[in-house]
Amino acid sequence: MFGSVFSKGVIKKALDKGLIEVHVHNLRDFTFDKHKQIDDRPFGGGQGMVLKSEPIFVAVEKIKRNEKTPVYLLSPQGRKFDFRLAEELAQHPQVILICGRYEGVDERVIQYLVTGEISIGDYILTGGEPAAIVVVDGVSRFIPQVVGNEESVDTDSFKVGDTVKVHVIIREGDKERIQVFRGDVIAKRGSGLGATFTVRKISFGIGIERIFPLHSKMIKKIEAVRHGKARRAKLYYLRELKGKAARLKEKKQKRHSE
Repeated sequence: MFGSVFSKGVIKKALDKGLIEVHVHNLRDFTFDKHKQIDDRPFGGGQGMVLKSEPIFVAVEKIKRNEKTPVYLLSPQGRKFDFRLAEELAQHPQVILICGRYEGVDERVIQYLVTGEISIGDYILTGGEPAAIVVVDGVSRFIPQVVGNEESVDTDSFKVGDTVKVHVIIREGDKERIQVFRGDVIAKRGSGLGATFTVRKISFGIGIERIFPLHSKMIKKIEAVRHGKARRAKLYYLRELKGKAARLKEKKQKRHSE
């Protein structure tokens, strides 16, 4: 499954250039019985079969390059995979993903081994392999030089409700300078090359808004400095509010034990 997906496209180019490494391991290679069994009854009882803990512990111990390497189990109960988590994982030299099977994995893996759990959506898959492919693809975008136009990663990395710094290129004759416009994203409209986003800030008590073309060559970069908790696709109602009432609550990220 992995070979057919990673043998073409952006991931294939990144692998060929040595920008990323993807290693697929078969749990049966880490068993010690002649039948190479990797499934068993759940520890503590329960229905169905789960992946045994022993091969997983042995595999992680041999694969892990250092103690700080995060280990994630792909499961429907995990933290929702989004661009923020993808960017977070991209900061690590190595990330280990465990693909669940059957009814899941032995509970001891969750209690004593993994850093956390990751879910790609509220649905059930036949195995964790498709989810692993999604995570690898999403994380790879944040590795330098993997995406041809790195600015496209910046434009994907903020949502309505976030506070951003838009670095705009200002040309004055033969010279250029950068002007930074900071504010809250209150709307994103359109798609493709015609996509725009609206940023609003308060200056001396007066609301100032600017509409930016998302893919303009005059935008050096878009920096998300604060992730707001927004429940609407457009936040035009903020125009009627003042002071603290016009400030969105910051979206808190769930923490996982190391």
